Amino acid sequence: MITLQEVGFTYGKKRVFDQLSITFETGSIYGLLGKNGTGKSTLFRLICGLLKPTKGSVLTFGQVAVKRRPDMLSKVFLLPEEFHVPPVLVSELARYLGPFYPNYDHDLFLRLLEDFQLPVSNHLTQMSLGQKKKSLIAFSLATNTELLLMDEPTNGLDILSKVQFKKVIQSVSRPDKCIVISTHQVKDIEDLVNRISVIDEGKVLFDQALHNISKKVERVYSSTPIPTAIYQEATPQGYISLVPTQQEHSSGVDLELLYKAIMTDPVRLTQQFSL
Repeated sequence: MITLQEVGFTYGKKRVFDQLSITFETGSIYGLLGKNGTGKSTLFRLICGLLKPTKGSVLTFGQVAVKRRPDMLSKVFLLPEEFHVPPVLVSELARYLGPFYPNYDHDLFLRLLEDFQLPVSNHLTQMSLGQKKKSLIAFSLATNTELLLMDEPTNGLDILSKVQFKKVIQSVSRPDKCIVISTHQVKDIEDLVNRISVIDEGKVLFDQALHNISKKVERVYSSTPIPTAIYQEATPQGYISLVPTQQEHSSGVDLELLYKAIMTDPVRLTQQFSL
């Protein structure tokens, strides 16, 4: 669906990517992780053709993304981290934007607004940040695009809204759809994504399906440090560690612990996946 091959990109003299190669396929919900300023938003804009790579290629649905052909754009929806809402009622949002998306489902939009407890009679510009974000999330899902890019979608949401966010994402996922969620709030996408991609310093540090991760590493608790741990940290109750999986049914993957391990010692963690 999406292929970036040896992509380079710079803002002025600042290099963002250098030989970045990564693919995103249908049927998956990706967690795109990385520190603030590492290029996650830039990556989304490259995929949509809003930015042109300085080298390499970006293909979206097999087309050169920067050409921004209408048949490509109608299959893609980007929910940016920073946004401006039009001065209209929530109910009017679909009337202005819906016709651009061939598979837009207005009944789904209304259902998602109800799930988020948002009345359609509210004026977008008079809403709180969280309410605006939920309105745009509902619309982005109702477009039914084959590719949905969500940049820090849980920013501005309270705890209960984050729980509801996970539920609505799971309710619309399907085999012919690809959802990529960019965030540095790892806990917000736990139990939601089925593949993790981490970028840092312009390159891919880690890219693995969750089922494969659970085969290789697991989280354990102990009263004393574990010498063979790939990563560990002290807690008031003892130690929490990421260790090589020892049993057929592991305790599961702690995404926050995994992310810390990747950022602390990516070489050591990568070696575990080459065994």
